[in-house]
Amino acid sequence: MEAHKQLTIGLFGFGVVGEGLYKVLQQTPSLKASIKKVCIKNPEKKRNAPADLFTTNKNDLLNDPEINVIVEVIDDSAAAFDIVQNALRNGKSVVSASKKMIAENLPAILQLQEETGQSFLCESAACASIPVIRNLEEYYDNDLLHSIKAIVNGSTNFILTKMFEDKLSFSEALLLAQQLGFAESNPKLDVEGFDALNKWTILLNHAYGIVAHPDDILFTGIQNVQGSDAGVAKEKSYDIKLIAQAKKLKNGKVAAFVLPQFVELTDPLSFVKNEYNGVVIESGFADKQFFYGKGAGSFPTASAVLSDIAALRYNYRYEYKKLYHHKPHVLTNDYYLKVYLSFDDWKYIPREEFEWIEEWHAQAERKYLIGVLHCEKLVQSNWWKTNNTSLILTPDPIIDNLDIIHLKKRSLELAGVV
Repeated sequence: MEAHKQLTIGLFGFGVVGEGLYKVLQQTPSLKASIKKVCIKNPEKKRNAPADLFTTNKNDLLNDPEINVIVEVIDDSAAAFDIVQNALRNGKSVVSASKKMIAENLPAILQLQEETGQSFLCESAACASIPVIRNLEEYYDNDLLHSIKAIVNGSTNFILTKMFEDKLSFSEALLLAQQLGFAESNPKLDVEGFDALNKWTILLNHAYGIVAHPDDILFTGIQNVQGSDAGVAKEKSYDIKLIAQAKKLKNGKVAAFVLPQFVELTDPLSFVKNEYNGVVIESGFADKQFFYGKGAGSFPTASAVLSDIAALRYNYRYEYKKLYHHKPHVLTNDYYLKVYLSFDDWKYIPREEFEWIEEWHAQAERKYLIGVLHCEKLVQSNWWKTNNTSLILTPDPIIDNLDIIHLKKRSLELAGVV
């Protein structure tokens, strides 16, 4: 594609994001990008666009030689992958917002880009309006990126904000999120952490060159966070957020997970409220940088799709420098995590799995402890997700293996054991 070439778009999906994109493109004629056809599932549905724009036949888009860009913003991940494969093989660039599809098919998508030489851009698949993928691709060198932590799911952040600030119950906050269009039609994807996990799988690739499957990453959502946990957080001057995190350990490998976490009120992510997303990147010389923006909704997501479309005028492609031009990093579960755990009954808690326990509060109806566990123990078992147990990480939760002996000795001294 030459610079400033006219882009003729075939759009799959005309829901919240698809319609948002249609409206935005009408308002930005300078882009020289127009939608020629929109493929939809349900032809009966009333839509705010001319009827002759729509078709139910995907080949009207995929086989049209005039269409040089396919934009795919549909819910069905299997259908989305089929569209992406066909589009790339037919010599068309692709812009996608389907995080589940990308996360589950990452190796195949990388290979298709290599084989076809076509661009596949997906800024809108992670953090909506925040240009985090492009920044990780272009700005941060592999060896200088120390850590990245983020609030990547606007729905869960909205629910937690309403629980904390407006004292709504979990179910009231979830209902409100759905009514405002922030929660997916199936709230389980948001609430139980699957959506954040898919986004994190994508971002790990651009941050560290790690090609992981979502199944490889430790995660849970906010489904077990209790009102009493919010009370403990307030006592300790913390917020609770669902945080996706990756950090380079002293051995060069990367710890990565998506888990609820206590956040200090001075942490930039504490300022991220409602449906907003936030990303904190720490690198060798730039120290900490904080990105903030809307993570859900029609126009924020459409704006990221639009930025990808604009980049295609200059034949922009992800170079995947961390993967192809450096030695990619390796994901590991060989480290320790400091956790807060609240529960109804001691009998469900395998105390022998803890390296040490720093605090325990057994008198109240809802008991809790703060202690240190090896990450592998959480990966291999499910007890911390069952029996109404709530696990929340402490503010600086990752403990390197090299530090554990010193810290354990210190902890025993403080407890008066040594």
